[in-house]
Amino acid sequence: MITILDGGMGQELIARSAARPTPLWATKVLLDEPELVRAVHDDFFAAGAMVATTNSYAIHHDRLIAAGLDEQFEPLHRAACEIACASRDAAEVGSVAGAIGPLFGSYQTGPLPHDAVDRFAEICRIQAPYVDHFLIETVSALAHVDATLEGATGHEKPIWLSVSVDDYDGTKLRSGEPLEHVMDRIDRADALLVNCATPEAVTMAVDVIKGCGKPFGAYANSFTEITQSFVQVGATVQELSARTDLTPAAYADFAEDWAQMEATIIGGCCEVGPAHIAEIVRRLT
Repeated sequence: MITILDGGMGQELIARSAARPTPLWATKVLLDEPELVRAVHDDFFAAGAMVATTNSYAIHHDRLIAAGLDEQFEPLHRAACEIACASRDAAEVGSVAGAIGPLFGSYQTGPLPHDAVDRFAEICRIQAPYVDHFLIETVSALAHVDATLEGATGHEKPIWLSVSVDDYDGTKLRSGEPLEHVMDRIDRADALLVNCATPEAVTMAVDVIKGCGKPFGAYANSFTEITQSFVQVGATVQELSARTDLTPAAYADFAEDWAQMEATIIGGCCEVGPAHIAEIVRRLT
């Protein structure tokens, strides 16, 4: 059986909100327009998704401090979890994945702070009473794999680890390190995925991780590429361009390829919406 994930929360919120994107984008919407977050979850469940991923990817102290909102750290995590759980309960199907994004921003590969493990563990302690499992997303370097898995261990929840690969060479993490080396470090993980790279690169990556010995899967984005300007701290998604060729049918073609490689967890990342998920559901379930 294939578990169908939802799609990209942040880009769906951009499409639905009149506000301009900020470096704290999806978190700001959680504060100001929580009904939009609920609507996105509801629409993905209506499309046939089996997992609601909490809108907590960017809720880290480093980002909130910069915005003067650090006192909202725990309330925001709880709100993100409660909204996802309410959507799941209303749908009467599926599970909730507690999203844990990278420190400082997506695709970061540099040194981590000395307390990185504690930062990830703090998030897991808050989310654990709500979520069915943790989904550690867009991990782009081997040292980050180690820190996130250590922080997520010991909370009595399954851990799904998802790494991000180079947009042009899916056999490498965004750090340039070989993807195959991840498989030596995932004893604590219950599943291994690849996310937030081009579907072409993700297909290459799935061919590598299929030998991991654990459930594995993929959820690609629909950006043309991740630019260097976007990797800078404080950048917004306005630095990126969406592809015009990845229609729901075209994206589902890639999903079918991943399924043929025996991936059992499949969904979408940035710019992949409910229509894409509905087409994947139609073909794979």
